[in-house]
Amino acid sequence: MVTLYVANKNYSSWSLRPWILMRELGIAFDEQVRPFTDGPALAFGDVSPSGRFPCLVDGETVVWDSLAIAEYLAEAHPQVWPADKQARAFARSAAAEMHSSFPHLRNICGMNVGIRVELREIPAGLATDIARLDTLWTEGLTRFGGPFLAGDKFTAVDAFYTAVAFRVQTYDIKLSAPAAAYARRLLALPAMQDWYAAALKETWRKQAYENEALAAGRIVADYRQTA
Repeated sequence: MVTLYVANKNYSSWSLRPWILMRELGIAFDEQVRPFTDGPALAFGDVSPSGRFPCLVDGETVVWDSLAIAEYLAEAHPQVWPADKQARAFARSAAAEMHSSFPHLRNICGMNVGIRVELREIPAGLATDIARLDTLWTEGLTRFGGPFLAGDKFTAVDAFYTAVAFRVQTYDIKLSAPAAAYARRLLALPAMQDWYAAALKETWRKQAYENEALAAGRIVADYRQTA
């Protein structure tokens, strides 16, 4: 069985992607969780060549990037991507866009699933990212009929946007009706509920990520357990 190494479920948006993909598609794996600390940023070098998680270990094979993990899994599990060629092209493009874009959404609204934040403002760059997100989600839902971004089945492109759904919840990000419904749909997935429940039980904290939330706005609720 493959082993998937992930970091804190409260913070690690990148770890969520392959974890939720494998859970939703029924791909068996052994899970290993290690927390971020206030120490070095590249803290997982004993497992991952990049020093970052997620990292998938399959015997002698090590895959240390979330998009690379999705592609590696697709070699044995073609349902990772949509069967339809047009839907698959859209899904790969949208997943890659999430992998490389939305810098203001990432930097201002960092993943912190256990809290709720009232944003002080929505700077122009963040507004642009939110508008693009809304357009992208609406396009996929409209072109391929939903309820997921590339059709009627959950695929890797949806996995890549699950962390955004958590951000929508944490920061009360306003979206159009179709996009908002899609975010709620992702949050309601059983595997997403399992990730969320585990995140709330974590007592690990990384101060840099807590400071990001404080910089973004006023924390109006914190549902996480304390040590």
